[in-house]
Amino acid sequence: MTVYQKNEMLKKLVVILITGVTAAVALNYFLIPANVFSAGMNGIAQIIASLLYEWFHIQADTGIFIFILNIPVFILGFLKVGKGSTILSFINVLGVSLMTTIMPVGHVTDNILMNALVGGVLLGVGAGLSLKMGFTTGGMDIISLVLSQTTGKTVGNYMFILNGIIVVIAGFFFNWESALYTIISIYALTQVVDAIHTSHQKVTAMIVTVKPDQVTEELMKNMVRGLTLLPSVGGYSKKDGKMIMMVITRYELYDLDQIVQEVDEDAFINILPTQSVFGRFANEQEQETYRSTGVLPEPKKKQNRKKR
Repeated sequence: MTVYQKNEMLKKLVVILITGVTAAVALNYFLIPANVFSAGMNGIAQIIASLLYEWFHIQADTGIFIFILNIPVFILGFLKVGKGSTILSFINVLGVSLMTTIMPVGHVTDNILMNALVGGVLLGVGAGLSLKMGFTTGGMDIISLVLSQTTGKTVGNYMFILNGIIVVIAGFFFNWESALYTIISIYALTQVVDAIHTSHQKVTAMIVTVKPDQVTEELMKNMVRGLTLLPSVGGYSKKDGKMIMMVITRYELYDLDQIVQEVDEDAFINILPTQSVFGRFANEQEQETYRSTGVLPEPKKKQNRKKR
């Protein structure tokens, strides 16, 4: 394992720890005391724990149900999404479950709106960082991803539908005020996730380097992206070099910077916003296939409709 890979694994472990702590604080100090429900499996686990207490007076930790509910989901993810990301997602959920179980339920404020907003933001921080590092917080994220791959519809559509079911259940079994505050919490969560996880946003990277061959080799080895080499001359140094142009997602910006800096710490990188891309641009599933097989899947051909 290289130094770069060790650093990446350390960062992922730190994110898992942060996700566990923020989720536990969000649930035990804000959402559970206010009877406001979270998104995804966390919300379903809250509902089950609350119903057990109200109907049978059984006190059960929400964290235990988070873990149990995610077991079949991870089996599905392991089969449909891939081993690497699913294993990290499993460890991530295990951390959330343990931290939620260990941390006692507390009380910060009686303001339900503040509880909903702060709880949603804290959950969004963990979910966004996890997605940014290439894994998920389990549950609905994996289900939405699998459904998206099966039907072709966006992940966001399925997340909205599945979380909408949680809102309806919360309103039916408890009260519709809780359901409305749950909508606010879920909205806060999604906004934070969108602000942190920006894989849908594309940018054009212009890399000026005097080591184009080495940089190109490392980029092609670690990133499944096409690139173009253009001749360049340094205005100050007058040195001949080459500029590498490639389109990536904002999610891949960190990897790009680390790869280039390892080869040429004097390289100049200019990032330009990209409105749209026409042509082949590999998605995450195609990239995973390429890394495991060395072959990029053929793009699906669009059927031309005959004019009448």
